[in-house]
Amino acid sequence: MRYRCLILLLAPVLVAQTRKPWVAPRTPHGQPDMQGVWTNATITPFERPAELSGKAFLTEQEAAKLEREAAESNVDRPPAAGDVGAYNQAWFDRGTKVASTRQSSLVVDPPDGRVPVTAAAEAKRDYNAAHNADSYEYMSVWDRCITRGVPGGMFPAGYNNAYQIVQGLGYVVILYEMIHEARVIPLDLPGRASLPHLPESIRQWNGDSRGHWEGDTLVVDVTNYNHKGWIATSAATGRIKGIPQSPALHVVERFRRVSENQIAYEVTIADPNEYAKPWKVSMPLTRDPSYQILEYACQEGNHAVENVLRNGRAQD
Repeated sequence: MRYRCLILLLAPVLVAQTRKPWVAPRTPHGQPDMQGVWTNATITPFERPAELSGKAFLTEQEAAKLEREAAESNVDRPPAAGDVGAYNQAWFDRGTKVASTRQSSLVVDPPDGRVPVTAAAEAKRDYNAAHNADSYEYMSVWDRCITRGVPGGMFPAGYNNAYQIVQGLGYVVILYEMIHEARVIPLDLPGRASLPHLPESIRQWNGDSRGHWEGDTLVVDVTNYNHKGWIATSAATGRIKGIPQSPALHVVERFRRVSENQIAYEVTIADPNEYAKPWKVSMPLTRDPSYQILEYACQEGNHAVENVLRNGRAQD
């Protein structure tokens, strides 16, 4: 009887020792396979709230409390008198859960979870907001249907938080559901010289992306930005919405598939003209094979821009 008990006690240990670590599947070209539709809807705040200062991760109880409060808040209510209102809850898809990592904010560096924005950058943001109805030049590039930016397009918003990844020899393509952008990322290939960035004289809204593999991690280096974009365009990013990009912006993204249904996404942002030091965002992307990406019918010169400017002239 004593030996039988010993065998039963050892059985879980033997199973744990023989369990193999998860290995990412490969594409026909030998790259880690990250293809599919992934989502990042979450109620985890972009920056860490003051009440969670010094707390990088939530307990299970704290996470459950936040999810319960979000569920109670996300209900339809009639607009206040004189307010035309907004979408009802059927049109939102901001998520109902905190990030599976239970991190207390998407910003993970600096350690306080706060973006080190300079006073000058905040002044530019506030000036644009105050003159929103004066000219399209001061309006959000998202409202103008141009772009949500890189990396801004990867930050969760109130809806349409889906991304389709397609891989081929020498390229990775990310289709963003929001504004239906297809981002083509050229890759370094074994036996071929590294792809240089475009000449400095060529500047683009979303910069110039160049990717390479470091083991199972896709690293994307982005430079050559123009001065017209915003680092974030969604209200979900709080005070970071509207912070301008400068030509000095340098972004490094990392994508690593860590399980069957999760990609760990990380981005480091450096722009000495707008921030006191570099900062980092980290968040999981969750695979959802049932998600159907439909057309996001947005185009420059849409009626929203026209109506905002018309209202500004009426106020004048």
